[in-house]
Amino acid sequence: MPFRYAELEDAIVDGVRRAVEGRRVAVAFSGGLDSGLAACLSDRYAESVTLYTCGSDGSFDVLAAEELSETIGLPWVHVRISEDDVEDTIRRLISATGTDDPFTISYELQLFTVCERAPEPVVVSGQGADEYFMGCAKYVGCTDGDYDAYVKDGVRRLMDVSVPCELAIARHFGKTLYYPYLDDDVVGCVRRIDPAELRPADMDSRKKVLKEVATDLGYPFLAHRTKKSSQYGSGTTDIVRALAKRRGLMYNRYIQSLYEEVFPPSEGD
Repeated sequence: MPFRYAELEDAIVDGVRRAVEGRRVAVAFSGGLDSGLAACLSDRYAESVTLYTCGSDGSFDVLAAEELSETIGLPWVHVRISEDDVEDTIRRLISATGTDDPFTISYELQLFTVCERAPEPVVVSGQGADEYFMGCAKYVGCTDGDYDAYVKDGVRRLMDVSVPCELAIARHFGKTLYYPYLDDDVVGCVRRIDPAELRPADMDSRKKVLKEVATDLGYPFLAHRTKKSSQYGSGTTDIVRALAKRRGLMYNRYIQSLYEEVFPPSEGD
């Protein structure tokens, strides 16, 4: 019996092939399903693949990524982040992107440090899987109206805020950034899937379509990976909160103070 998501599967595989074939590739790697599948597919076609994980020592993402890197047999680099360097990293991220949004800064610290560290010209990201394959916890158990609003807002923020910031980071470091799950052909396939098949009934059925794709491609172990949001799984949010507390500031005000150090407000602002 044909695999029911064969069109989507082919689009993901072909997109990765076109993006990485014969090239040296870095994968922004959290140890979860999204980046794990991107890494495995990249390994089929790229000249070389190296996995990079940003996080504090002992953080959830770092431990998960190291374990999965051993399972799939790809070289892994831990890009350490700590209280000693995160403040300067935030300033440099702000300078490179111009963003002052606290959530965006916390989330994008990981990609910034990976692009800074990796010598490879192509960086592959699993961004977009949560929004298009319904991976967020808030999608579970909500009303129909709230669900529709969450989905639309998630895609809007992804495309209007996150992706532009990430592309600015990539340009800053001279990298080409590729998103397998935001490929036009992939998104087109997702939109042709019955929305009811994408909507999770419980926490375990989040991203169930992508899990089926991973399993059909020969990576069933990826379908059972647990994951935290990037800023929490990497430990960066805890570090930033600790630094803010040390300055006697709330989280958002602390980020704003760093932004004002980089871009001092003009008189009268």
